Amino acid sequence: MIYHAYQAYSDLMTPMRSMAGLTAAMLRPPSFWAAAVPWASGMAAAWEMVARGGLTHARPPFGIDRVRVGDGDVAVSEEVADQTPFATLLRFRKDQAADQPRVLLVAPMSGHFATLLRGTVRTMLPEHDVYVTDWHNARDVALVHGPFGVDDYVAHVIRFLEAMGPDSHVVAVCQPCVQVLAAVAVMAEARHPAQPRSMTLMAGPIDTRVNPTRVNELAMSRPIEWFAQNLIATVPMRYRGAMRRVYPGFLQLSAFLSMNLDRHVRAHLDLHGHLTRGDLDRARATQEFYDEYCAVADLPAEFFLETVRMIFQEQLLAQGLWRWRGGLVSPKAIRRTALFTVEGEKDDICAVGQTVAAQDLCTGLRPYMRRHHVQTGVGHYGVFNGHRWHAEIYPQLRSLIQASA
Repeated sequence: MIYHAYQAYSDLMTPMRSMAGLTAAMLRPPSFWAAAVPWASGMAAAWEMVARGGLTHARPPFGIDRVRVGDGDVAVSEEVADQTPFATLLRFRKDQAADQPRVLLVAPMSGHFATLLRGTVRTMLPEHDVYVTDWHNARDVALVHGPFGVDDYVAHVIRFLEAMGPDSHVVAVCQPCVQVLAAVAVMAEARHPAQPRSMTLMAGPIDTRVNPTRVNELAMSRPIEWFAQNLIATVPMRYRGAMRRVYPGFLQLSAFLSMNLDRHVRAHLDLHGHLTRGDLDRARATQEFYDEYCAVADLPAEFFLETVRMIFQEQLLAQGLWRWRGGLVSPKAIRRTALFTVEGEKDDICAVGQTVAAQDLCTGLRPYMRRHHVQTGVGHYGVFNGHRWHAEIYPQLRSLIQASA
């Protein structure tokens, strides 16, 4: 019933938010009201906050049309390189003939769309041929396509690396670090020709027994049956994925917001102040962030519950107990793929020590094929977005890819 209750509330509030948006537009400059009424800007800001009070379940555009390469701009177009009912392998094709390293950027399936990595893509695109796992909203995947679990995620990573061809590189951000490590281990065991040349794991929960965070403690505080009974809902009949069981994106967003509620409240108070004073550049930065942050996607119930159990409760990969399609997943089989692990000093979602645990699992790699970096002064999102990512982390990643070519 939780999904139906949310949907009813959303339907009820939609006309009010639309009216609030129109009222805000009427009161903003250069309208007559803005010039004639002293309090118009404050009222416009208040109505704008009401209009922005909802969520969207549609993927925002990446919006990367051009990128600076060398001394000139190059046109960029999005190309579907492969597709399944649950994901699209999206390539950012540049209008140039240069042969650049192919990189698969594996986005998390964690309640947001792959567009959350827009800044990551922008940074990497000038010097790499970038592909992204563009996961579909589970509520839009018809029930006829069956379930989707953690092992299916691993299979997708392998399939997409096959589609890209040999000598590619893979970069996992956050949650999929575990699945990517498992996929590369499976490919190494099979001596797969499409094994990536390098693997970068950024802020991912390889071993959640190390330095547990509030996220880890929550996962351990309840039996898996509690998560199934309290957090799983059924998609309403109006959507393509009707009757599919999902972990709703609005619940995941609520969990993220509650972790840093004071910070989000301050951000919206600051946004109101920027709008009132007409500081539109600073307001726009906050608006763009929350436009992306409040675009939510539902997760298949199987994937969510298996992630909680296999990764956060039982740590199967870290303990050498994960089996994929009948075979034991053994990271020590990895010998040809260079490893780079990255952590954020202030990460309160995936703490320092959890990602570097991959180094201890990949015992088949020689020392010169391993690198690790802890980025000072950043939290979880600063590992793959923002100034520190662009200026300090990315150059090391680029160096690894070049050395592994």
